[in-house]
Amino acid sequence: MRLWAVVGVVTLALTGCGGGDSGPMRGALMQPAPLDPAAYPAPGLPPQFGDTKPHEWQTLAPAIYAVHGIDAARYQGRIDWPTARAQGVSFAWLKATEGGNYIDPGYEINAPRARAAGVPVGAYHFYYFCRPPKEQAEWFIKNVPRVKGDLPPVLDMEWNHQSRSCKRHPDPATIRAEIRTFVDIVTRHYRTAPVIYTTPDFYAENDLGSLTGQEFWLRSVAGHPSERYPGERWSFWQYSGTGVARGIGGIVDLNAFAGSPEAWSAWLARRRQ
Repeated sequence: MRLWAVVGVVTLALTGCGGGDSGPMRGALMQPAPLDPAAYPAPGLPPQFGDTKPHEWQTLAPAIYAVHGIDAARYQGRIDWPTARAQGVSFAWLKATEGGNYIDPGYEINAPRARAAGVPVGAYHFYYFCRPPKEQAEWFIKNVPRVKGDLPPVLDMEWNHQSRSCKRHPDPATIRAEIRTFVDIVTRHYRTAPVIYTTPDFYAENDLGSLTGQEFWLRSVAGHPSERYPGERWSFWQYSGTGVARGIGGIVDLNAFAGSPEAWSAWLARRRQ
């Protein structure tokens, strides 16, 4: 999800792990220094959050929404979930797997702690274009237990331009077919369909708007989703990849739910595992 992390004064970009063929891989958990949102004011965001590279929101700013959350990976280290919840983090998705052989250590550490703190949590899979969708779905299922009350899984579909091991660039029809295959397998196992996360370029180049029956989580850090994905339906909006929230080390992706607190409660009742 184009995550970044700040360790001291150094900013490290998240690169795709490659999903090679050398057997299971596990990244190293980082522990970046905490940042104070008050030191990174961001007009247009809810006051409890900051942003190290704030966008100048003019209209339809993230603050118009009432329910906000995060997505994170190993780059955020061990999260202080009670503090995060008290400061307005209402949900979280954590990277669990990538391709067919990568495990993110942050999920195993942070998911139980989020549940204990009362933060609805789920797992996401970063798609790798050089492995079959069935293999990737089975890898996700193998490593992400079905836990009653968890958020639905997420399928992260975006171009991984930084991958050194996979240069495959499927055509749009193939990509949509692979999405359907992954979604069908994962839905049968978890008994709830994955949410599909995507980016403006990937969405447009692969005509994801033609997918029917899918629930979207849309990245748009320089404009409301209605501007970047005209006419598209969505449930979640990733509005910052450089956010700051108490209880979370370094920087973190910030997200909004599309509806009111009442709509959020109804969504949870319908979509939780």
